[in-house]
Amino acid sequence: MRVSIHKHIADPKQFKQQLLLWSQQFREVVFLDSNSYPQEYSSFDCLLAVDAFTSIKTDFHNAFEDLKQYQATTKDWLFGYLSYDLKNNIENLISANFDGLDFPDLFFFQPKKIFLLKENQLEIQYLFLCDDEVEDDFNEMVESQSQSFGTKVENSASLKIDQRISKELYVEKVTKMLQHIHAGDMYEANFCMEFFAENALINPLEKFQKLNEISAAPFSVFFKNNKQFLLSASPERYIKKVGDTLISQPIKGTSKRFSDPDEDQKSKQFLESDAKERAENIMITDLVRNDLSHTAQKGSVEVVELCKIYSFLQVHQMISTITSKLDLQYTPVDVLKTTFPMGSMTGAPKISVMKIIEDLEETKRGLYSGAVGYFTPEGDFDFNVVIRSILYNQEKKYVSFSVGSAITAQSIPEKEYEECLLKAKAMHEVLK
Repeated sequence: MRVSIHKHIADPKQFKQQLLLWSQQFREVVFLDSNSYPQEYSSFDCLLAVDAFTSIKTDFHNAFEDLKQYQATTKDWLFGYLSYDLKNNIENLISANFDGLDFPDLFFFQPKKIFLLKENQLEIQYLFLCDDEVEDDFNEMVESQSQSFGTKVENSASLKIDQRISKELYVEKVTKMLQHIHAGDMYEANFCMEFFAENALINPLEKFQKLNEISAAPFSVFFKNNKQFLLSASPERYIKKVGDTLISQPIKGTSKRFSDPDEDQKSKQFLESDAKERAENIMITDLVRNDLSHTAQKGSVEVVELCKIYSFLQVHQMISTITSKLDLQYTPVDVLKTTFPMGSMTGAPKISVMKIIEDLEETKRGLYSGAVGYFTPEGDFDFNVVIRSILYNQEKKYVSFSVGSAITAQSIPEKEYEECLLKAKAMHEVLK
């Protein structure tokens, strides 16, 4: 099916940039970068997949069944995404909000060409139909010093970024959510709002490089499907499968980074001991335990880390790690279907919350708060959570990024609004 070739890379950091530049000539691109972030569950430092041999693109109707068939019959590497609105395939839900981006609900492709980088070791996997191109491609790549690949976009003028929900309206909507919490309709909900620009001409590659530089997140993605782009600096893993082990790492809890080491340490300690943030995280950890139990061997669901603080360039985050052993009667796609959308982006109880946030949010989430990742030929997978991300439809000249925060009984609407602005900072900076 594929030829596999190994090469030694003297300068992995530089080579990643060469890979990314070279990839721009293709219609389909998924570039995944862990930015050398120290993490226990990492399989690769960087992955690039380009050029679809086959693909699947669909709306939410029957989407998981279609993906299950595609994955089972292809038995090869697949790269792509699940958008948030696949919830409508799982439960009796709808998405009727405004959508300026117009991406398909689900898209995966089987790449002709794959590059897997781990430290200094590069593995190149090409389908047999193009394996004679390996050496030419590799030489072209390592000789690429300038942005000579792909289409150039004229220097983007300064974008006028608008906010879909004003501060006043935000406070009003979060107050409504608190009423739902006090009425017992839910305990916690992730409420999101969109920032957007119309008539936007941006250079997606350049914007991704900037975003990646200021965030250096472990689940960064450059995704391209013809004229549709995702530029993601996500710090969050949704779920990973290795053999029969499943690993989910929800993030709940955020605090600011400071250049002064003492201030920074205080911010970190404050997050660690904040009762509200811990309560948020524990509620979602519980929800993830429940989600994993649907496909788990009896008694195998385990919380490996609870409320651990991880530091990123922009923020400190509180992360829990939950693992389980897969009951072998279930397929890889069954796992995704029974855990999607991820609890950190919905809330608890899940179905009730999804109805309420659909009602109060102004924008269809689409790929935001969905997941990007890959399947291996053996049926393993790894997916991130699409947050801290810029989405761009080049054809419609529409650029968008959304941010959200968890609303609980202790939430103060104005403080939640401030948290959203903190999360929006990196994307704002990049687009301005």
